[in-house]
Amino acid sequence: MKLVVCLFLLLLVSGSADSRCFCQVTGDLDDCTCDVETIDSFNNELLFPKLQTLLESDYFRFYKVNLNKPCPFWTVSSHCGLKDCAVKPCKPNDVPEGIRSSSLHKYPAESNEQRGECEQAGRLGAVDVSLSEETREALLNWSKHDDEAERFCVLEDEGSPDSQYVDLLLNPERFTGYKGPEAWRIWNSIYEENCFKPFTIKRPLISNSFYSSPGSEAKTFHRWLEGQCVEKRAFYRLISGLHASINIHLSARYLLDDSWFQKTWGHNVSEFRGRFDSELTAGEGPKRLRNLYFLYLIELRALAKALPFFQQPSFQLYTGRAEEDQRHKELLLHILQLARSFPLHFDETSLFTGDEKEAAKLKEDIRLAFLNISRIMDCVGCFKCRLWGKLQTQGLGTSLKILFSERQIEALPSSSDQRPRFQLSRQEIVSLLNAFGRISTSIRELKTFRSLLAEDG
Repeated sequence: MKLVVCLFLLLLVSGSADSRCFCQVTGDLDDCTCDVETIDSFNNELLFPKLQTLLESDYFRFYKVNLNKPCPFWTVSSHCGLKDCAVKPCKPNDVPEGIRSSSLHKYPAESNEQRGECEQAGRLGAVDVSLSEETREALLNWSKHDDEAERFCVLEDEGSPDSQYVDLLLNPERFTGYKGPEAWRIWNSIYEENCFKPFTIKRPLISNSFYSSPGSEAKTFHRWLEGQCVEKRAFYRLISGLHASINIHLSARYLLDDSWFQKTWGHNVSEFRGRFDSELTAGEGPKRLRNLYFLYLIELRALAKALPFFQQPSFQLYTGRAEEDQRHKELLLHILQLARSFPLHFDETSLFTGDEKEAAKLKEDIRLAFLNISRIMDCVGCFKCRLWGKLQTQGLGTSLKILFSERQIEALPSSSDQRPRFQLSRQEIVSLLNAFGRISTSIRELKTFRSLLAEDG
């Protein structure tokens, strides 16, 4: 009887694309106390709708980025010539003046003066006010170095003449036609050179069938991965989850029809299956989807941990429209409190334990590896893919910065005349929320693909 049941289930799984993509995407996640179903319910019913409303606001839709940085690792022979790869930057008047202006103009004149005096007194009160200009400059450089030492990604130089504001709502992430060896080279560089994997260990499947390793090599890879420390396993799963999320976006906003009159974008089930069906990906597709859920947990935890920073009275989502800004700050705080209420958070205290020196070295190795990945984004030939790649790696890097700055966040001063050690720039804030918005959207899109695959039988 058991044999009959097993054979029936085997036939059911092999005959159903829905089952082949999602049969393993259920239950508890590895290295976590959470399960897929809890995340689906929490995201799709509670968080996703509110988050989308926030991301449509002016503060979060305008992102300043330099898309003209040269690739630091190899010569990019040409950029994508497809029109869907292009990014349309904002004209100066498109961006609210409050976002374009410096922080000094975000307070009434009297408050500016008092704030400037307090900040100067706070900075100089900690040292001898008779310090020379050279010494003061050195102290500022040390402070800048300390800040950079906590970052997991390269921040854009917003003062660069090549940096431009981009309206994310008018330049959505979707399939652009950018593919082939050049696109494969980006992900290959990320996985092969920055995920702590020996070159002798082959990945189970390299995207788009450039290379598919036999089953024995897949088993060798997963044995190697499971033998790694939890931190390196987590790092690989974050990158895999990010890759999976991007592939879901491309499958969900695929160019289905390109006529003279209009373009039609929508869900491409065949594209989704090609990336996640267990039969078509040598069993790797469902693992990638599970890694997406792991990534969701990490970024959700970071949002919850960042709540005290955003609760500071001095923090503003400043665009110059006072009522709107206050309403959107209240919505942001509501979303962060909702994130904090999630019942099965990832426990980041399980990372970097044991010998203090070894843990510190491992953390620095991981920080530098992710920093390198953020630099690889400047090698992407498609400008729209580059835009969203830079934003999402910066958002994930900001999440990691938050998770490993717990002491600094707990030590946030109660008085506005003290400069907190923990800081987030507007660029980090915009990328943090938009990156999580992309992951949240991916989780929501899986619900749609489940239905579409079930309809196909």
